[in-house]
Amino acid sequence: MPEVKVREGEPVEEAIRRFKRECEREGVLQEIRKREFYVPPSVRRKQKLAEARRRLRRRRYF
Repeated sequence: MPEVKVREGEPVEEAIRRFKRECEREGVLQEIRKREFYVPPSVRRKQKLAEARRRLRRRRYF
């Protein structure tokens, strides 16, 4: 979990901006969205295979 200490004389809005940037950098929101709904292991495997196929297809064309 990202941690941001408010500097002396720093506006709270700026500290919040730094915190949001840290959250984005560490992928916190993506992790939350990923865990929002239960995905059965079989569906997870299918998604993983589909993503791998997509990556391979893109590499072949470029």
